Amino acid sequence: MALNYIWIAFFLIGFLVALGQLIFAGNTHIFNDLVNAVFSNAKTGFEISLGLTGALTLWMGLLRVGEKGGVVNILGKAMGPLFEKLFPGLPKGHPAYGSIMLNLAANMLGLDNAATPIGLKAMKEMQDVNPDKETASNAQIMFLVLNAAGLTIIPVSIIVYRMQLGAANPADIFIPILISTFAALLTGLISVAIIQKINLFDKVIIAYLGGMTLLVTGIITYFSQLPKDQISNVSTFAANFILISIIVLFIVLALIKKVNVYDAFVEGAKEGFNIAIKIIPFLVAILVAIGIFRASGAMDFIIAGIARFFSWLGVDTRFTGALPVAFMKPLSGSGARGLMIDAMKTHGADSFIGRLACTMQGTTDTTFYIVAVYFGSVGIKNARYSVGCGLLADLVGFTVAIFVAYLFFG
Repeated sequence: MALNYIWIAFFLIGFLVALGQLIFAGNTHIFNDLVNAVFSNAKTGFEISLGLTGALTLWMGLLRVGEKGGVVNILGKAMGPLFEKLFPGLPKGHPAYGSIMLNLAANMLGLDNAATPIGLKAMKEMQDVNPDKETASNAQIMFLVLNAAGLTIIPVSIIVYRMQLGAANPADIFIPILISTFAALLTGLISVAIIQKINLFDKVIIAYLGGMTLLVTGIITYFSQLPKDQISNVSTFAANFILISIIVLFIVLALIKKVNVYDAFVEGAKEGFNIAIKIIPFLVAILVAIGIFRASGAMDFIIAGIARFFSWLGVDTRFTGALPVAFMKPLSGSGARGLMIDAMKTHGADSFIGRLACTMQGTTDTTFYIVAVYFGSVGIKNARYSVGCGLLADLVGFTVAIFVAYLFFG
């Protein structure tokens, strides 16, 4: 699906819903809300891009140090057999393998600021071998969908928000998030693999995915045996320790190879700054369209319709109170975060809706934001089926989150 059609769809749907409110409900303020949303989201898009500049400059610099120190090559070789199966369009031993692995690892640890610049580097490296520079390659689509699925092993930020809002056991959403986010990842991977005709029964793929499943199971088992008041401390320590260890490892290996660490850092940092500037128009465009969609009330109509439908079926509709987070998450990470916090403030951090909202927030990543930033950074205009597969992963992840929430929280 081309980003052009997605962008137009948000605008037209938002305008038509607003027009309907004016005609049938006499809401004369709706178009004022739309105009405010346009300028507000344009400002937000610029501020997000500006905020990314520091993180991009830092991490692109560190990545260049790691690349010259050999870390990227090491990771690439470790995951090479699997990535050669999942990314058949990339040459064997391509440097993007290492960046892809670093990006996925950072996402697993909930290190958003670290994951984005690494992901942008991986996207740029894949763009170098992309024959059609304006159309996403198979490898880029697989990578983007895996990012959109957003496998999160340690949801540190969500635990912190729950702690601040008075949850009795802030980390009680840890295992539900792990289960739902893993379901989203597998869905995204399988859907892309089917379209790209990748053999998922290949022994290499089965071995790696089986190993990942065992690892996730082991993590679930370990944390489920910890006292609930220790889960937050242990997970926070693990994420921060691993992050600092990665930085130190990059520098030490570079020193061993007698690399000029400072010069390498500055070289990579300059690239990070240029990427941050290039992202601005793409991010502003998609956020303005999303703002129109939100301000028109289109999302509220959709959620109200879903609630009535499930009520008609006789199904418990408590979960619909958390659906704004699910609908917002593919569009805006900060917007979904705000809705999650609002759900906890309104219903209570330990309420069913509050816990489900937190689980949904940690289940997947922001699909449209990732499409705009990652593809925008390399000038791709035709996203092909990446958005569809990303949204399918979102749908399955959120559905599993609902079932898991009923199982864990009643």
